[in-house]
Amino acid sequence: MPEVILNSDHISQALERAIGRCQSRLWIATADVKDLHLPRPGKRSVSIVHAFGELASRGVRVRVLHGGVPSGPFLEELKQGIPETLSMRRCPRMHVKAVVADGLGMYLGSANLTGAGLGAKSEKRRNFEAGIWTEDVALIDPVLDMLNSVWEGQACESCGRKEHCPVPLEEPDLG
Repeated sequence: MPEVILNSDHISQALERAIGRCQSRLWIATADVKDLHLPRPGKRSVSIVHAFGELASRGVRVRVLHGGVPSGPFLEELKQGIPETLSMRRCPRMHVKAVVADGLGMYLGSANLTGAGLGAKSEKRRNFEAGIWTEDVALIDPVLDMLNSVWEGQACESCGRKEHCPVPLEEPDLG
């Protein structure tokens, strides 16, 4: 049964839930990527890049498929060392917001991979967001199929926005 996730619950009920349970592969789709920090009870918050490093230490492969150029602070942190199991690709048409853990649990909703989107900002600075968490593979599999199709470039040949994507499925520029 899908579970509704609203506003500031996104960080704990979507992203942290997926990261905590993930054992082999984590998919994240988002239109926007920023320097998101995850709260840690009793400890300092950690950046999402640090969380990706923790996943890499557990052998979890992470794919981030995003639509826009990541924020400067996010790219600066990546320059410090890209976690070995992290792969990122940018498709300007990507607007899906999804987090899928091992193909067994999925968040699907409105929140981007940003502090304002996932509720990490204060109540006065975060976005109003809504989504669902599901463990129903009949809902998860079609989303994964679509994300994988974009990741593999199957949509590039017939894309009507090639002029906005000079390098199809480009990796982040850390130059």
